[in-house]
Amino acid sequence: MSEPASPTDPLSQMMMNNIPETVEDMRNLLNGFAGMLNGEMPEVGAFHGKVAVEGCPAEVTADVIVPKGDGPFPVLVYLHGGGWICGSPTTHKKLAHRFAEAGYLVFNVDYRMAPEYPFPTPFEDCVESIRWAARVARQYGGDPNRLAIGGDSAGGNLSAASAIALADDSAVNISAALLIYGVFDFATMGAATAISTPGAPAEMAEAGPKLVELMVGSYLGPESERQSKLADPRVSPIHAAHRLPPSHIVCGGADPLVEQAKVMAETLAKAGIEHDHVIVPDMPHGYAQMEFFPQARESIDRMVAFLNKQLG
Repeated sequence: MSEPASPTDPLSQMMMNNIPETVEDMRNLLNGFAGMLNGEMPEVGAFHGKVAVEGCPAEVTADVIVPKGDGPFPVLVYLHGGGWICGSPTTHKKLAHRFAEAGYLVFNVDYRMAPEYPFPTPFEDCVESIRWAARVARQYGGDPNRLAIGGDSAGGNLSAASAIALADDSAVNISAALLIYGVFDFATMGAATAISTPGAPAEMAEAGPKLVELMVGSYLGPESERQSKLADPRVSPIHAAHRLPPSHIVCGGADPLVEQAKVMAETLAKAGIEHDHVIVPDMPHGYAQMEFFPQARESIDRMVAFLNKQLG
């Protein structure tokens, strides 16, 4: 039987001890947690850190993780989460390595973030990074004709939005998407503000709306300016979900974004797009990186199986 999330989980405990109030607080929190997330790294064939993404400014890079063995390898472009304001290939290093361990050439993208670079810059960086990965995949033993996109949280949003934007791009063929506890409709974000870890104190629940506003406001600007953006598929990909490739949608049952996952799955079903929809009971937001939960590896294995089915 799975163990429910509890406030004794390290990330929850860190948040309880110091609830973040600023972008810098969020960055420090996630960076501080990265060491725990990235312990005992999987073995891979080669690692190329901070490779420049041609076509983007110099600060946009990607870690390129090459599997063991002989190619050509299927390709996964991974977009990290962090609420559009924090996170990096370093905070998501082990998760990206898991996919490389499973045989995927992984491009773990370091896109620019808000509030220094609000929408549309992060989205545009991700789109250009996918184009670049398709162009250079063969240099690292990859097969650009077997290419998938994936990301968690804000990265799930950016993955869906990017896949839609590239649906008619003749130079890029995205065959599958991993949409991991993502945001797909900003108009309904108000319903996803509760911090739902069982046993969390009232202070954490009260902080939920403030944290969501910190992230959304940093990315889309003040409320008076963001209304016109909410139905833009680059922001809320639910509005053009019929253009998505086959998608694996996964979310924890204790994640405030569980309804976003449900609605995306329903939308894909109506559009006749092949998809998986997995809700993992009791799991909190971000659990796929938390391998002290056995459900994390189980979910990664399901994602790999989905990719293998779609990419051959």
